[in-house]
Amino acid sequence: MLKKILNINGLKRTVIVSPEISLADVLRKQLFLTGTKVGCGKGECGACNVILDGKVVRSCIVRMKRVPDEAEITTIEGIGSQDDLHDIQFAWMIHGAAQCGFCTPGFIVSAKALLDQNNNPTREEVRAWFQKSRNVCRCTGYIPLVDAVMEAAKLMRGEVTRKQLWLKLPEGASLVGTEAVRPSACAKVTGTWEFGADLGLTLPEDTLHIKLVQATVSHANIISIDTTDAETMPGVYRVLTYKDVKGTNRINGLAFPSNKGDGLERPILNDKKIFQFGDAIAMVLADTPTHAEDAAKKVIVEIEELPAYMSAPAAMAEDAIEIHPGTPNIYFETKVVKGEETAPLMESLPYVVEDDLYVGRQPHLPIEPDVGFAYFDEEGKLIIHSKSIALHFHALMIAEGIGLPLDKVMIVQNPTGGTFGYKFSPTIEALLAVAAMDTGKPVYLEFNMYQQITYTGKRSPFWMHVKLGADKFGKLQALETDWSCDHGPYCEFGDLVTTRGSQFIGAGYKIDNIRGEGRTVATNHGWGSAFRGFGSPQALFASEQMMDELAIKMDVDPLELRYDNALREGEVTPNGCKLDVYVIPQLLDKIRPYYAKAKENDKEKNKNSENKRYGSAISVLMYSCGLDGADSSEAWVEITKKGVTVANSWEDHGQGADMGTLTMAHETLRKAGYEPEDIKLILNDMNFTPNSGPAGGSRSNVLTGNATRVACENLLEGLKKDDGTYRDYDEQIAEGKPTRYDGKWTAPCTACDVETGQGDPFPVYMYGVLLAEVEVDMTTGKTHVDKLTCISDVGTIINKLLVDGQILGGLVQGIGLALYEDFEDLKKHTTLTGCGIPQIKDVTDDITLLYLETPRPLGPYGAAGAGEMPLSSPHSAIISAIYNACGVRITHLPAYPDKVLAGIKKLNK
Repeated sequence: MLKKILNINGLKRTVIVSPEISLADVLRKQLFLTGTKVGCGKGECGACNVILDGKVVRSCIVRMKRVPDEAEITTIEGIGSQDDLHDIQFAWMIHGAAQCGFCTPGFIVSAKALLDQNNNPTREEVRAWFQKSRNVCRCTGYIPLVDAVMEAAKLMRGEVTRKQLWLKLPEGASLVGTEAVRPSACAKVTGTWEFGADLGLTLPEDTLHIKLVQATVSHANIISIDTTDAETMPGVYRVLTYKDVKGTNRINGLAFPSNKGDGLERPILNDKKIFQFGDAIAMVLADTPTHAEDAAKKVIVEIEELPAYMSAPAAMAEDAIEIHPGTPNIYFETKVVKGEETAPLMESLPYVVEDDLYVGRQPHLPIEPDVGFAYFDEEGKLIIHSKSIALHFHALMIAEGIGLPLDKVMIVQNPTGGTFGYKFSPTIEALLAVAAMDTGKPVYLEFNMYQQITYTGKRSPFWMHVKLGADKFGKLQALETDWSCDHGPYCEFGDLVTTRGSQFIGAGYKIDNIRGEGRTVATNHGWGSAFRGFGSPQALFASEQMMDELAIKMDVDPLELRYDNALREGEVTPNGCKLDVYVIPQLLDKIRPYYAKAKENDKEKNKNSENKRYGSAISVLMYSCGLDGADSSEAWVEITKKGVTVANSWEDHGQGADMGTLTMAHETLRKAGYEPEDIKLILNDMNFTPNSGPAGGSRSNVLTGNATRVACENLLEGLKKDDGTYRDYDEQIAEGKPTRYDGKWTAPCTACDVETGQGDPFPVYMYGVLLAEVEVDMTTGKTHVDKLTCISDVGTIINKLLVDGQILGGLVQGIGLALYEDFEDLKKHTTLTGCGIPQIKDVTDDITLLYLETPRPLGPYGAAGAGEMPLSSPHSAIISAIYNACGVRITHLPAYPDKVLAGIKKLNK
């Protein structure tokens, strides 16, 4: 052990430490300076950055034996507090730079070190600094972070004041459309927003730490599980296997009625088989994480390895065995039948294109790994804290499996460091429940980044064959589609994502005659879960690429082809339903001058470049708001002595549920004179909050926004006096009237028929057009996105900071999907860097956001959602821009340099 005297945030601190322990662990677990976060644990993400003797270091990889005595250390706590913000923290708030907030302390610490030595940096110097400091963000697209540093520098130089920058609204003014700062921002920029691992440090001393015994192969029969040696290891309390699960030991996958399985194929702890790499086979519960981890290595699992089917084509092969015995590997099928038969039409059309396309297993890569804990309360209810973004769904999905009545299962969402959809599926909730039920003690489980990447769900790859035909006038006449969704071994929400193929291949265009067939396929690769865009990045990539191929065949401009065929008033989608608003032609009109300028720039740059080629292209972006059919959400509101309390289960990945709830509530309640500071929020705790549905499918702003609006309207109606004024709390009590009112809103929609794909599944849609400008290095094949211009229509903008942040974050994840990101190789794609997460150097600093605001008839105050549309097809624009630059079309994503270079060499033969 070592004794170290350190100067931390200006205070002398004495610590007794192991030489090999990390500085991050000392700060967090011994000194409880939890503002420093640990994400990757390998020095890749910068969430743990602190300043050590004037230099930015990644504290997760700095061992205490390397920390000098009397070292000067600055953490986020030493930069500013909620009562005394540093200029950087203030700027971070007003630029919306803290979305989920997990990476925020590390960025602010890095920015502080930069501005201490250079208070007038250029944007490129800021970006270079963050690159050097290894700061990675998955939410923001980086631009707001650089904006915040530039603003902070101005504040520090005295060129602007906080008073000038802070939004101050007149009394009674609306929050809608403003850049009001989200309620959680101050806690996030000061490192006091308590994430799951932070809360884990506050648990009672008898809390048991869980470590998993996980599968190291992708498909096998389990012959035996021997826990004998593990049970004798120091500190071990229990070792649990499937035999200890009190319920059915199955997650309810909520399968469609037409699913050929029962939806109960996913075990909580694997019993008979291993279905994918990382499956949980046993849980070791011990007094410390180290003891649990050491004991987990002693569990012996005897297996019979089976053929592993790592793609949909492999699992569909004639000789493939059933992954789930009794259920075919192709377990769900759906079709599109619209208009006339397409085969005869295709024969007669002058312009027909067809291609095979693939969008792969994109990893979510939140900087905060999965984490949670569970315990029983005094009423005997099981309380599970996790990153769940589907609280009530998850309780329903695990209750029977763990063996508890549904009303005894209460899930609470911890402040969450991003999910981007993987937490639409329950990951560790059932594991925590089983451990708490077996022991009766509080239990805690924290994944490392390797587990996060290898175990949790991924975007479901689509293998697609698409054929598109137009007449001599360039009007689309026929579309044929065939797609296979590789959903991994577990079916939950696989049926739903497969239907997105029928809903979004060809979306945005008038195509009267469509025939298509899609299927969900069980494989042994990473299980499929929701990911931002949920099916549309796969589906729209196919049809947007075909539009570009068709434009080439017809020798017409791709923008004009889209404009001529874009849906207009009264025309219907591939599902035969009308849109809520018809704005795609206007969006295309608005992008025209930017598109024309980009084309001219490409010509000029290509004249003067030997080894680089430049190209531009557009894509139509489109996505829906809601789960298929009559989706519902609930909220409640109560008048109190201090104001009004608003409650819902609007789960927050970082998109800003707190600001959404506050704005929707305030916009309604301001009629009675309530100000934002009069409104208290209770969010995402099943002990208190109603079933608002999951935060997925871009549904929350519409569904839960409407439910919150209705609840507030019901309250106002209950408070209204005969003269049109409103009672206060005391008056309401004196008259014996209710103080609490519920609100519910249901989308007036119908699910799509699986045999025809026809229906009216969504109440509201989002639309956009993206222009991508790229540079291709002809000697290496490397592509860089130089500029993006996005014109969006998400209805009434509820909060400008939040919407900008969602668009930027989605577009940058689209860059990753197009060029860098994959989870295919179980040896290579197991770190943030290996998976291809875009760092700041990989992302353009030149992104222009423009908006139409067409109020939605069914949106609360005219709003749609915003989060998923920007990732629906930016990758298509980027891929077509590569083609326009160098003549190489990549149809199997991502467009790695070696693929592009191989195409260039092939063209040059």
